Amino acid sequence: MIGFLLSFAIAAVLFMSIHGATRRFVANRLRYVDAARKTLTPWLAGGAALVVAAPVMALLPIVGIGTALTVGLAVGLGVANGASDIKRGTSPVVYGP
Repeated sequence: MIGFLLSFAIAAVLFMSIHGATRRFVANRLRYVDAARKTLTPWLAGGAALVVAAPVMALLPIVGIGTALTVGLAVGLGVANGASDIKRGTSPVVYGP
């Protein structure tokens, strides 16, 4: 039970931090890249993040494939939300220089 709660907490923290970072990156750095606004881009980015995260998460003792799926979902949703921020003309809060 404790292992499940710890794994869920790790996945939740990873989701929030990766989603925010990806959204800011797409909205600020990829503002003028046309490919960032295509409908297939979030799917490709999320799939790539899942492929990269799956072997790493398989080696760690507490987290597993569910956490890798969460990372892929966070990246995909972050790219999609960053692209919608570009289309609407808004951008998330920028921290730092």
